[in-house]
Amino acid sequence: MSDAAIAESKKKTKNSKAKQSIPKTFAERVSDVVYVILRIAVIGNVCVIFFPNLNPARLSGLINKNLSLFSCGISYNSIVANFGRTFRMGWAQESTFHSLHYCAMLIILMVIVAAAGGCMSLGNNKLKRFGLIATVVAGAGELVSMAWLKSLYTIICNDAIAADKVDKVSPQYPVTVNYIYMALAIVLIVCSLAEFFLVKAPEKDARCSMEPKFQLFLMMLPIIALAFVFSYLPLYGWRYAFFDYKSGETLSMDNFVGFKWFTSLLQNSATKRDIVNVLKNTFAMSGLGILTSWIPMAFAVFLSEIKNTHFRRVVQTITTIPNFISWVLVYAIALAIFSTDGFINTMINSVSSQSVATNYLMSDSHMWLKMLAWGLWKGVGWSAIIYIASISGIDQGLYEAATVDGAGRFAKMWYITIPELIPTYCVLLLMSIANILSNGMDQYLVFENAINSEKVQVLDLYVYTLGINSGLIPLSTVIGMLKSIISVALLFAANGISKLIRGESIV
Repeated sequence: MSDAAIAESKKKTKNSKAKQSIPKTFAERVSDVVYVILRIAVIGNVCVIFFPNLNPARLSGLINKNLSLFSCGISYNSIVANFGRTFRMGWAQESTFHSLHYCAMLIILMVIVAAAGGCMSLGNNKLKRFGLIATVVAGAGELVSMAWLKSLYTIICNDAIAADKVDKVSPQYPVTVNYIYMALAIVLIVCSLAEFFLVKAPEKDARCSMEPKFQLFLMMLPIIALAFVFSYLPLYGWRYAFFDYKSGETLSMDNFVGFKWFTSLLQNSATKRDIVNVLKNTFAMSGLGILTSWIPMAFAVFLSEIKNTHFRRVVQTITTIPNFISWVLVYAIALAIFSTDGFINTMINSVSSQSVATNYLMSDSHMWLKMLAWGLWKGVGWSAIIYIASISGIDQGLYEAATVDGAGRFAKMWYITIPELIPTYCVLLLMSIANILSNGMDQYLVFENAINSEKVQVLDLYVYTLGINSGLIPLSTVIGMLKSIISVALLFAANGISKLIRGESIV
């Protein structure tokens, strides 16, 4: 680097430190506080549309109580699922509920606009101004939507009164929920207007910009949102473990039973016997998976040694495609091969004078090994991709030096490739140990039958069977809770082992 470049870098560093050392004015401190409130309101605005209990569009008792505003906005059929007879008899007008659907869509659109405005608030002053305009528009749109919902409620009431069927239509206006939405909308408007006076007006030639750290944060935001919706939001369902709940009923303190379902796991001999059998299957299949976890690494090593590029790509494609085939189709393939009139029996009958009709899928012998074989066939190519990527990152100078020293291909694999892959393998192995209770469900569900059920039922399948087939939702929730807690404990234990052995953590 030249002296001029070094001097310029030092100058920028001094300027940045000088900017950081300048104390903020009172207006800037107030602006920071207002922006915190504004962003909290934006986040709250996004969250409430996913909670069924906070649905302002539920203007009738016939609308499913489990519908959120988001569901009402994206699916008209979900709103009117129970209104068939009401529309036929003329107790309510279908056009009113079309309007209700459009109103829900408008609220969702305004929530998206507010979220975009909140993201813009991370930029410079010009970008903040655009974001403030967006949040003001979103807040005004939500207030208009609340007024629209009030008018639709009035129309539904008038139609039901005119038909003298108020009890059949059950009009209702969620006052508290509407106040929550209105409060959020007012906060958006007030904070945004306040920021217009607190934020300095940008220069005329200024461009919209944002610091790289905030750009990276916004790139990660969709992933964070998906993780919250599909990984953390479902934890709200853990409350079923403390109630004597049956499908279709409502939760109330009348059916609160505390830790009844937790104690029943230890007191009921049949449940204990089932859980012992399920855990045996789970640990056995997970253990076999851990013992064979080196196979994808070995496959990747040998695949990388194929010098013909076209042939290597064909092999990699053929072995990766099964990962994208659903387990239902895999079972269909197995049925075509191993059923009574499948390929194997047909081939045996064609060369033998005796008729053979053996259904190999109905046998319960060696079920653990069968499930392992199907799992390896389906996933070995996909699991090898991470090792192939690691191999491509190995320093080629190591191979060149080994060639000069006279090392052959197997010596290079043994002394260079495999040692370089060991850190990746250790991380994946420790993650497998942390997920030892999670075998998945699809594979075992499609291959399960009355004969092999005792050998193939793992923990995930057992929870599904209890909750869906037997209707024991609280008990299945308890088992799912314990599984999650134990898995988290195993994850931290594996992380501790990694620190102890490798000096590096995986979390």
